Amino acid sequence: MNISDTAPTRAPLMSGDDYRESLRRLKPTVYVDGRRVDSVVDDPALQPGVNALAYTYDFARNPDYAPVALATQASRSRVVNRMLHLNDSAGDLLNKLEAVRLLCQETGCAQRYLAHDALNALAQVTARIDDARGGNEHRSRFQAYLERFQDEDLTLGIAMTDAKGDRSKRPHQQANPDTYVHVVERNARGIVVSGTKAIVTGAPYMHELLVMPSRNMVEADRDFAVCCALPVDARGITIVSRPAGRPGEKLEHGSALFSRKYGQSTAVVVFDRVFVPWERVFYEGEWEHSQVLTYSYATHHRHSCIAARAGFGDLLIGAGALMCEANGFDPGEKSNLREPMVELIKITEGFYACGVAASVYGTPDPLSGNFMPEPVFSNIGKLLLATQIYDMHRLAHEVSGGLIVALPGPDEDHNPATSATLAEVLRANPSVPYDKRIEVARFIEDLTASYQGGWYSLISLHGGGSPAAMKQEIWRHYPVGSKVDLVERLLERGVLAQEGRAITKNRQPGRCCDTGCTTLGQPVMVPLPAPRKAGD
Repeated sequence: MNISDTAPTRAPLMSGDDYRESLRRLKPTVYVDGRRVDSVVDDPALQPGVNALAYTYDFARNPDYAPVALATQASRSRVVNRMLHLNDSAGDLLNKLEAVRLLCQETGCAQRYLAHDALNALAQVTARIDDARGGNEHRSRFQAYLERFQDEDLTLGIAMTDAKGDRSKRPHQQANPDTYVHVVERNARGIVVSGTKAIVTGAPYMHELLVMPSRNMVEADRDFAVCCALPVDARGITIVSRPAGRPGEKLEHGSALFSRKYGQSTAVVVFDRVFVPWERVFYEGEWEHSQVLTYSYATHHRHSCIAARAGFGDLLIGAGALMCEANGFDPGEKSNLREPMVELIKITEGFYACGVAASVYGTPDPLSGNFMPEPVFSNIGKLLLATQIYDMHRLAHEVSGGLIVALPGPDEDHNPATSATLAEVLRANPSVPYDKRIEVARFIEDLTASYQGGWYSLISLHGGGSPAAMKQEIWRHYPVGSKVDLVERLLERGVLAQEGRAITKNRQPGRCCDTGCTTLGQPVMVPLPAPRKAGD
């Protein structure tokens, strides 16, 4: 019987509480604010991050979200959490985009989608290594790991960015080799690694860490070209973490602010002679393939970041509209408010549209078969959000007014000597109670004008790579040559239409879906005949 003739099986899905209990069984070495953490899940400084990950688990179990939260892994006909799914189609890319946006509307940053991006990239690089060697060892090892991860519904932290040391030097040239994670010993049982990863999202509350190289390598960097997976509490791992969100500030009366409920930690992770068994080593020493892994991961991750910041944009749009109403204005009637609101909408939906385009134009990797977002649209979308996050904050401030940072402290709302007066004089729209106006103002302050607001700005700018890296990828992949061919042909300058010119090295034919979009099912973009060149 063909596997497609049977109903897919379903991997067990943890609930948010199951996830919390699973963390209690782990004993990682974690430091926050200079102190050792006894229980990650119970520590107030990390609870907003744990809450954000727990929400992703409950989200996947909600039947209303099943179409985007879950996916059927075609290779094994098994329904799994989408955050652990290898994309089988352009439709999977679109659904991942929608799922991440929904998750980040609730949590600000869901974090778990990094695992999705890394697993898809790892599928591609292991297939490439095996193809080059004529074997199946790397793919098989990865597939076994993937299936276990899907079936146990685990979280995976991505340890990619090295400390790097002197940025002008390659890994093997560093005075201190521990500024990069590298192999220090190999034996029959596995490898031993040491070094430092500098920015690991959510490290304290993950089940495992995936170590990946952060740059392309040369042959002399062979020991630094390593990709492996480790339990977060493996011996020799020390996690030095920032708090998640704003958990340490004095609790206010009433509902907690957004970032006291949900947040994200980042951590420096130090590896001190950590043993990794061979079944958890996806490659080591294959320096020539590191660029493939970093490029693939960056493309998948920038595509996901588009959705994450669209979810954040949704929060600003909703809060901005509520603040306009609380101030006594209808943006539909006041052009000075309508214009910045539309600008905020344009920015958010503009970069999200790039994510949609990257999904629709996605193509299967020729060796692994999983779908890759189109790189130009992925990088343009990420570049737009990275550089316009500050405009998003400014526009939210513009429509809200100065009240969001001029309010007295929240305890004054409960001070008998001041609360009645404040409630009377700081009310604007008669139909919006004072406390509701103030609640929205403090929500916008939390997201845009606090420590957490600054964090969102910086992580949007540099998360997934700097703007310079995105510009490099856009230029590398954009079909400038096709545009040059077009103008050469229109100008009838066929004599210049020669191969080898730097500006014409990238060409891309137009594309259409393989069915012409006339039948049911997911269209897949395929090449059309190449456009005519000058002289044709």
